[in-house]
Amino acid sequence: MTNKIIGFILLILALAAVYCGREEKQNAEPQRDGVFIHISHGSDDAHRLLMGLKMAVTMAEGGKDVIVYCDIEAVRVLTKTAQDVKFAEFPSLDELLTHLGHLKVTVMACPTCMKVAGIEAGDLKEGIIVAQRDRFFSFTAGRILSVDY
Repeated sequence: MTNKIIGFILLILALAAVYCGREEKQNAEPQRDGVFIHISHGSDDAHRLLMGLKMAVTMAEGGKDVIVYCDIEAVRVLTKTAQDVKFAEFPSLDELLTHLGHLKVTVMACPTCMKVAGIEAGDLKEGIIVAQRDRFFSFTAGRILSVDY
């Protein structure tokens, strides 16, 4: 009889543990997914450049964690002396970068591509940072969706 009582108590404790775990999961905030936007074109393909930045704005305004990584030709438009880029119905490059800054979206430039282009960290527009490996994985707690332009 004692073994049955002990078994019954253990069963009740196990069920209580499962129930409490379920309740914690239901009360926990859902993880936000992040969007990693890779842009490799600059003024050489204004459509791709501005579409990538516009997508970053759209996703950030929709509550997603967003990070923008620029390499190849895209690093050239991130300098203080770069001309503003305009195309069709898109907001301009400067407008999009300003908006991303207000939304606290990190925009990074590839250090190797900067070196190839002769760009120093001090040449970058305000708010643009040199890419850091750890930032790729620490900008969001959820899944990472990658979009390439």
